[in-house]
Parts: sequence; C-alpha cells; structure tokens
Amino acid sequence: MASDSTAEGSSLVFHPMDQFIVKPLFGDGAVGMFTITNVTLWLALAIVAVIALLVLPTSKRAIVPGRGQSIAELTYGFIYKMVEDVCGKDGLKFFPYIMTLFMFIVSANFLGLLPMSFTTTSHFAVTAVLALAVFLTVTILGFVINGAGFLGLFWVSSAPLALRPILAVIELISYFVRPVSHSIRLAGNVMAGHAVIKVFAGFAAITVISPVSVLAITAMYGLEILVAFIQAYVFTILTCVYLKDALHPSH
Repeated sequence: MASDSTAEGSSLVFHPMDQFIVKPLFGDGAVGMFTITNVTLWLALAIVAVIALLVLPTSKRAIVPGRGQSIAELTYGFIYKMVEDVCGKDGLKFFPYIMTLFMFIVSANFLGLLPMSFTTTSHFAVTAVLALAVFLTVTILGFVINGAGFLGLFWVSSAPLALRPILAVIELISYFVRPVSHSIRLAGNVMAGHAVIKVFAGFAAITVISPVSVLAITAMYGLEILVAFIQAYVFTILTCVYLKDALHPSH
C-alpha cells in the first residue's frame, strides 16, 4: 500500500495514451453513435482548415497571388504532378478526390500538433475509413473500366506457368491486405510520435533531467512536423499507385 501511494504521488506517473481517449464534447456520459466527441470537433476543424487554405485564398484568383493563394497553387501543382507521374493522364480525372484526401490528412496531422488538441489521424477508426474508401473506390473502378480484365492484376503472366497460380493467391491476399496496411501505417506513425513526446514531457518534471527532456521534446516535435507531412504524402501516393492498378491492371 505504501508503494502504491508513493507511486501515485510521484511526478513520474503519467499516461501517454490518455491523449487518444475519445470523450464526449458535452458532459461525461457514454460515447454513442451520434455523440459529439473531441474527435468530431477536430475532424470538423480539419475540414475548416482545408477550406481556409484552399477555398478562401483562391476566391479572388488574383493575377499576382498573395501568400495564401501561392500556398494553394503550390499544393495544387504538387499533387497534380504526383497524380500525373504515377497514374498518367488517365488518372487526372480523379485529381479532385486525391487532392481533397491529401489536404484533409495533412490538415488533421498538423492540427494534432497544437497544444491541447486531439489527433484524429491517430485513430484507426478514422484512417480505416479513409483506407476502405480508397480500396472500394479503386476496386469498383477497376471492374467498371476493365471488366473481368481487372483480374489480370493478380495473374503474373511474366512468371513461369507453374508458379502463376501460387503467385495469383499471394497477389490476391496482398491486395486485400492493402486497406489494413494503408490505415495502420498512418495511424501507427502518428500515434507513436505523440506518445513519445508525452513520455518525454513526463520526465520534464524531474529537475535533474528536465533540460535534456525539453531538448528531446523539441527534437521530437520537429520530427513530428516532418512526419505529419510525410505520412500524408505516403498515404496519397499509395492511393495513386492503387489507382494506377485499377486503370492499368495487367502485369
């Protein structure tokens, strides 16, 4: 009992995963299907951020762009070039969807770095919905455009005939694993970085090592800024790769 009370009073008692708990925004009741939570709030703020970054600065369409319009145009050109390079000209018709996906994820990631905020992309429920939307879109699109020819994605015609059935099964399994890896990669990286920052913040309460802890937090925060962009980029470019498979399924 004495050890428990000592642990409770210690400055080292911290819970780095508490920052990911979903809580009702109003009151302390249970979280239901239609409960407005902290996740709901920060998802809505991510949408507001996308509008503030893309829609409002470009509404006047000035010949000499200001800072906001320049950022929007640079982002537009960056994603447009990515879609064109990976998917080809055929993929440009899906550019609005991919652009929206990138902007939503990168906005949610950066909002999650604000003090006292909630990182929505650290939850598998959020990233799984995004990944499943990509998976279903690409699969349906593949069959609509190519018909049964879309199944050529799983048939490695360049391999020896005896190995083709085995490779087809492997390709089929890897295809259906896509939404799992797609969602876990984003949520896992975001969650891990925030948890490490919280751990370092807990050690900052100890006077002897607090300077080292503060430096570690600063370094991790800088790394998380980079991760916030890179993970949005990785999610988006994988979406482009999957889209390319739907448009050109043959090996």
